[in-house]
Amino acid sequence: MIVDRQGRRFRNLRISLTAACNYACTYCVPNGKRLVAAQDELSADAMARAVAYLVEAAGIERLRITGGEPLVSPRLEPFLEAIGRLPLEDIGLTTNGQLLARKLPALQAAGIRRLNVSLDTLDPDAFRRIARGGDLDTVLAGLDAARAAGFRIKLNMVPLRQENLDQVLPLLDYCLARGYELRFIELMRMGHLARAGTDFQQQFVSLGDLLALIGDHHPFVQAEAPLDATALRYEIPGRGHFGIIANESVPFCRTCSRLRLSSTGWLHGCLSSGNRHYIGDLLDKPRHQALPALQRLLVKALGDKQDLAFSGGATVMKIIGG
Repeated sequence: MIVDRQGRRFRNLRISLTAACNYACTYCVPNGKRLVAAQDELSADAMARAVAYLVEAAGIERLRITGGEPLVSPRLEPFLEAIGRLPLEDIGLTTNGQLLARKLPALQAAGIRRLNVSLDTLDPDAFRRIARGGDLDTVLAGLDAARAAGFRIKLNMVPLRQENLDQVLPLLDYCLARGYELRFIELMRMGHLARAGTDFQQQFVSLGDLLALIGDHHPFVQAEAPLDATALRYEIPGRGHFGIIANESVPFCRTCSRLRLSSTGWLHGCLSSGNRHYIGDLLDKPRHQALPALQRLLVKALGDKQDLAFSGGATVMKIIGG
C-alpha cells in the first residue's frame, strides 16, 4: 500500500473511457466544439488490464467510469464485461444521460447499480444553451427508465450565477420527489476557467450562497459522510438528502483518495497538478515487470496531491474523468 505523509492513499479510481462527448458544456469547453476521441485511446482490454493492475498495486477499491461521455464509446460493453471479474467493492458510472435508456441493459448485465447523471437545468432553453447538445426530454426519459430498473441515482448540477441559478430549487424538488440525491458542484478553475480574464468569478456560486437559497425554502441539517467524501451532505428531514461538492469554499484535498486514468493511458494524481504519468507502455508487460514500475509511478502521482486546497489546473476536466 502506498501512503503519503498525510495518510492519504488511492482508494477511488476514475477512468475516462473516452475523451469524446456529445455535449459541449459551457463550463467545460470554451468554444462550443465537442470533444472527440483521441487517436491513441487504449483498447477495452488494455483499460481493463490497467484497472486490474491498479487494484493490485494501489489497493483501488471503487471504480467510477467517466468520460468524456462513456456511453458513446464502442469500448463500453467489452470493458464492462472485463471489469466485472475484478475484486472491486463498487462500480459506478457518470453520464449525461443522453444515451442512458438504450444502454441500461448493458449496465445491468455488468452489475452496475449506481449512476451519476449530469443535469444542470430542467428548462429546455437553458439546457440547450448550457449543454450545447442533446435533448432534455431524452435525458428525463432515461432517468425514469433507470429509476424503474432499480438504479440508485444521483444528479450532478453545476450552478452558474448567470445561467441556471433559478434552477437550484426546481432541480432539488425534482430529485426529492423521485428519491434521487442532488449534488451541487461548485464551479472549478479548470481548463479555460483556470486562465486569468475568464468569467469564473461572474459565474461562481459558493457553498454559502447555495445553503442560503435552499434554507429559505427547506429546513435542513448536516448529515454524515465518509471521511474521504468530496461532498458535504445535508438532510431535509422527511424528504431526502442533497450534497455540495464545495471545492472552492471547503477544500477536501487533505482527505482526497482519488486517482484518475485518462483514455490514453495517463495517470493523474491531482486535478490541480500539471503532472501526469504514462502507464500505457506497462500494460503489455507481464505482471511481475509491470507492477513494480507502476508502483513507482503511483508514488509520484500521490506526491502530486495538494496539501491544502485546489489551486486550479489547465487540463480540461472532461478529458480526465471529471
